[in-house]
Amino acid sequence: MNVVDRLETTDVIVDWRTRGFLQPGGPVATGEFAGAGRSLFDGSFTWPIMVAKRSALDHNIATLARFARDRGLALAPHGKTTMAPALFQAQLDAGAWGISAATAAQVLVYRRVGVPRVLLANEIFDAGALRWLAGELEHFEFLCFVDSVEGVRLLDEHAGAVPFRVLVELGHQGGRTGCRGLPELLKVAEAAREARGVQLAGVACYEGTQPGEEEVRAFLREFAEAAKAVAPLAEGRMVVSAGGSAWFDLVAEELAPLTRADSGTGALVILRSGAYVAHDEGFYGERTPYNRSGSDVAGVVLEGELHAALEVWAQVLSVPEPGLALVGMGKRDVPYDLDLPSVRAVRRGGPTAAGEPAHDAAQDKMQDAAQDRTQETAKAATQGGTQGAALDGTPGGMRVTKVQDQHAYLSIEPGSGLRPGDLVSFGISHPCTAFDKWRVIPVVDDDYVVIDLIKTYF
Repeated sequence: MNVVDRLETTDVIVDWRTRGFLQPGGPVATGEFAGAGRSLFDGSFTWPIMVAKRSALDHNIATLARFARDRGLALAPHGKTTMAPALFQAQLDAGAWGISAATAAQVLVYRRVGVPRVLLANEIFDAGALRWLAGELEHFEFLCFVDSVEGVRLLDEHAGAVPFRVLVELGHQGGRTGCRGLPELLKVAEAAREARGVQLAGVACYEGTQPGEEEVRAFLREFAEAAKAVAPLAEGRMVVSAGGSAWFDLVAEELAPLTRADSGTGALVILRSGAYVAHDEGFYGERTPYNRSGSDVAGVVLEGELHAALEVWAQVLSVPEPGLALVGMGKRDVPYDLDLPSVRAVRRGGPTAAGEPAHDAAQDKMQDAAQDRTQETAKAATQGGTQGAALDGTPGGMRVTKVQDQHAYLSIEPGSGLRPGDLVSFGISHPCTAFDKWRVIPVVDDDYVVIDLIKTYF
């Protein structure tokens, strides 16, 4: 039975409680809703609403699976990004070794939906959670981080018939968790080796707290040497784990050699990237390793790209003064921790007859201004549905300057033609703080026809 099959069907419904869905009547099963051929613009939804593009999700999952496979790495995507079992299943189907977690609560979700291997990429001191985990270890494969002798002792005290398998974490000065330096790492590794209820599986790190490429590379080289030092203490095939979504190319370059039998470790190297599944048009769009395409990584040329999969559609509520529009979208709807949302497309709002676009002089202005833009980009904003017509596939001069709880301040150029009721599509920055704002996310094809629904479990 796969992950999705394990979900309770009674829990996967849309009704009046499902934000963004106009469902004033009784509950509808997600399969029934998604199979009805609804358009995002046919009146089935209210604004704002976040959607995921199926083509981008599929592309990204396949792209990183291929990246790992070509370099001899295992992939345990960080599930904290989406907390979406349907996406976990897609990643597992594409060859993922398992799914990474950040908290005991997330591990509980993973167990409930049947994820077969879980890597808790964090320390754990929750005695209640450890007692529960100790009783579960006979039924699934579990690894967790440890960076202190105290952590080893607590795991040992709560162990059951199956020992806790641990990865001793290496950190760095000013970073997050992890032992500060090799002597401390070896001290914790020795403690894990001696504890009867703990099994030393290997080492782990997170390179994403380093400020730049030079520092990341130096840290990964230090980590690789630490892995070799710990290897004689590890039980079974050593596990080495690292990797976020900004530097996985350097992780592969520096750590893939540890998989070789003659490396002194012969390790299973597990990459933990998470944000890649949805990517973005902000933080990760600027920092993705695919911006460095062409470099030789672990003997394989890095080429390709990731696609931004998430869009938030919201409605213009007011244009109260020249140069300013207020959009019905705020901190409860979009990420704002790393960057503010960016404008992707504008669509004339208000209901119109199917196939009969709204028309006025302002629209003509915007369409004339868009003529020199690419047809492919403009098409994404023009297809599907009956609610509104496209104005401009790539609007110029529109910028989000501030978000409040329910409002976004949109700076616009004079004569832009934007008016109350228009729909604006926004790209996001930081998928990890986008998914957690939505319980159910429509999955759309490239024509904005709803073809699936993603349920999240935050």
